Amino acid sequence: MKNEMANLEIVEKLGLSVTEYEKIKELLKREPNYTELGLFSAMWSEHCSYKNSKRILRFLPKEGKRVFVGVGENSGAISISPDYAVVFKIESHNHPSAVEPYEASATGGGGCIRDIFTMGARPLFLLSSLRFGLLTDERTKFLFREVGRGFTDYANKVDLPALAGEVYFDDSYQGNPLVNAMVVGLLKKDNLVRAQAQGAGNLVMIIGGPTGRDGVEGASFASAGLDESSQEKTNAVAIGDPKIGKALREACLELIEKKLVVGMQDMGAAGLVCSTCETAHKAGTGIEIDISLVPRKEEAMTPYEVMLSESQERMLLIVTPQNLDEVKSILAKWGLDSSVIGKVTNDGILRVKEKGTVVAEVPAHLLAEGPEYTRDTAKPKYLDDAQRIDLKTIEEPKDYNQTLLKLIGSSTIASKECIAKKVDPNLIKNACVPFGNNAGVYHIPELNKAIAATVDGNGLYCYLDPFLGGQIAVIEAARNLVCCGAEPLGVTDGLNFGSPFNPEVYWQFEGVVKGIASGCEAFDIPVVSGNVSFNNENPKGAIYPTPSIGMVGLVDDLKHVTTCEFKNEGDLIFLIGENKEELGASQYLRIVHNTKKGSPPTLDLEQERAVQRATLEMIRQGIVISAHDCSEGGLAVALAESCILGKKGAVINLQEAMRKDALLFGETQSRIVISISSADKEKVKVLCKKFNAKYAVIGEVGGENLKINDLVDLNITDLAKIYKEAIPKMI
Repeated sequence: MKNEMANLEIVEKLGLSVTEYEKIKELLKREPNYTELGLFSAMWSEHCSYKNSKRILRFLPKEGKRVFVGVGENSGAISISPDYAVVFKIESHNHPSAVEPYEASATGGGGCIRDIFTMGARPLFLLSSLRFGLLTDERTKFLFREVGRGFTDYANKVDLPALAGEVYFDDSYQGNPLVNAMVVGLLKKDNLVRAQAQGAGNLVMIIGGPTGRDGVEGASFASAGLDESSQEKTNAVAIGDPKIGKALREACLELIEKKLVVGMQDMGAAGLVCSTCETAHKAGTGIEIDISLVPRKEEAMTPYEVMLSESQERMLLIVTPQNLDEVKSILAKWGLDSSVIGKVTNDGILRVKEKGTVVAEVPAHLLAEGPEYTRDTAKPKYLDDAQRIDLKTIEEPKDYNQTLLKLIGSSTIASKECIAKKVDPNLIKNACVPFGNNAGVYHIPELNKAIAATVDGNGLYCYLDPFLGGQIAVIEAARNLVCCGAEPLGVTDGLNFGSPFNPEVYWQFEGVVKGIASGCEAFDIPVVSGNVSFNNENPKGAIYPTPSIGMVGLVDDLKHVTTCEFKNEGDLIFLIGENKEELGASQYLRIVHNTKKGSPPTLDLEQERAVQRATLEMIRQGIVISAHDCSEGGLAVALAESCILGKKGAVINLQEAMRKDALLFGETQSRIVISISSADKEKVKVLCKKFNAKYAVIGEVGGENLKINDLVDLNITDLAKIYKEAIPKMI
């Protein structure tokens, strides 16, 4: 009885449930030892097993004519030519960033980079999707500074630019920031390597940095909520070394180019146990290792610690015995340590030894597959009241100039150039558009084409309508790519939610995923990779349900790359789409009226398709001079940004009979602001009619002020000053 109580205490400490403990005993047909329990605790954590999410994730569309590598590998890949594919992945590093923001954001980006080159692809650039509490809070200021610094510092040191991203500030994320990193790479298709331990008798190698206690139990830490004790869990945060990371990337890519690797996997979450059991399971083989052969940076590490360490910059390689000497020679050339720690077997078992003595022996599939749960759902009690708003009670501004200035100077809308300035300018030579545009666009010299990428998601929309919020996240990402001249091709989704054991949170999760699926299906865009992060909660409760939709697209001709700034005096300004009287869930209501209520803007998928197709066709025909989508802050903010970035004024005349604040600041979907030469006016009308896209001529580029009807008249220099200096002043 005493032993049973002791075991249950260990089980609870490791994050397993009693039911899971009983299931493990049933599967093994015996009592697991402490190390084996540790292996299960890591691999059956939500972070590694997706046990609470994989049933819902099956709703997502994963097939498509361009899919080269789909869900199940380290990253997804979309074909962009007969010989090349674009590889991309988004990963979260939320809990660690709340504790060690600089180190955690650096390793978050670093881990995602390894997911790309593990497959044989060269990483090209990064994007970030960040959420913080209010910038009036000193801790939030610290987190924002350190996350931005850590993310860009690591990227700079491994010679990769951070090209684009998004940042939101809301008290929902107070104490639980969201730090999602997305990396995009280029794969020569015949260099593809999978995370599989093929071939009994092949050697298992560990290469890169030494193994220490940093990051032990990191997967379990990431699968629990944050509380006051979380700040003490710095040992759960792994520390990166960009110098080793850069060498590791180049060495792995050389090994792959020379066809010296059978299989490869990054050691990220759950470290050695994850990389060994998953590669064995995917290949239908087993792996036997001796952890006494694992290079270490700390003394007296237990088998449990060695297997679960998340020390960074480490890779697991599967190589043939005949290639071992050449592999070692290349690794030595790059200054990397390596060690053969075991071999591939044909018995399906992950067998862990220490100096020849077996310390753990578990079928690989039991660890890699993990359990699957269906959780209870319940419509949130807050929702009916939160969606209800009477616009008659919302007073319209007396001074629209001051209202627009307040919006563009707010933390969520204001320029995030302070992050972009940290990027090494020598790294952006292949960037096709400056920071602050609709998306990042990167020239691919091998193809003379460009890859565009963006991250989008509005947690407030999802809080007020999960399904519609999920749809809009996908649709806005696609719209941003189209505005750059790119055809949207594929999605990687970062899904950030509270506890899956809360029926209201799980209801939100299911609704958002179904909304994402609906948006992707409507635009024939598959989901090829992604990440789920549950238990994003602080002592006050759960964060907003927050999807970060990473999407990539292709610009076939560099002449079609389009930016959002106004460029020429006298150009006509068109609105593709239509204005509607919608204010629910808007930044205007949140910032000006201190209310976060109402339903998000409606979405007409047919009109959205029409707007995007018409805009892309106009860009491809060389008609469009600038294009910018309308999102947070509405039409007035979109116009202001195009003026600020282009250092050109505009005179706007809007005809719609509706509330003026809704006209200017409502966040109605399916709207793109374009500027064109006046000579092309009829061409725009013809193409909009061809695609059944609604449109209106709304103004002209020119002057030094942004003028909108008789409501707004602001000097562009004054607008730019507030827009660009707002966040530096706040922090």
